[in-house]
Amino acid sequence: MSDNIKTREFSISDYEAALELWQRVEGLEIAEGDDRESVGHFLARNPRLSKVATDGTVMVGIALCGHDGRRGYIYHLAVDPAYQARGVGKRLMDECLDGLRQVGLKRALILVANDNPRGRKFWSRYGWEEVPGPVVMGIDL
Repeated sequence: MSDNIKTREFSISDYEAALELWQRVEGLEIAEGDDRESVGHFLARNPRLSKVATDGTVMVGIALCGHDGRRGYIYHLAVDPAYQARGVGKRLMDECLDGLRQVGLKRALILVANDNPRGRKFWSRYGWEEVPGPVVMGIDL
């Protein structure tokens, strides 16, 4: 990985660059709750947990991270295709997990689409396991 790549806390001022990156990364779906206002609320509820990776002034990776007081969650971990396979995603994941540990959590979850084999391979490589059980269901409020 380049020595120029730095990580820092995600700020709502990073939103436009993050959205552009999310839209370019295969396997990542933008949905309700991913608008600027909702992401701002998420960041306010989960200070210092979400991260971005930059190469100079260019955002090359991002991870939204938060918790509900019981479990941690990582959402929308994305790395610019030109920077994939260089350790950026793992570094963001590790920093998110460290932040969750610091707030006292013992377990974290992610959602990976069935039709995203590359994403599933990434997470499995680092010890994440599929959790058998009920199908995740949702409802719009």
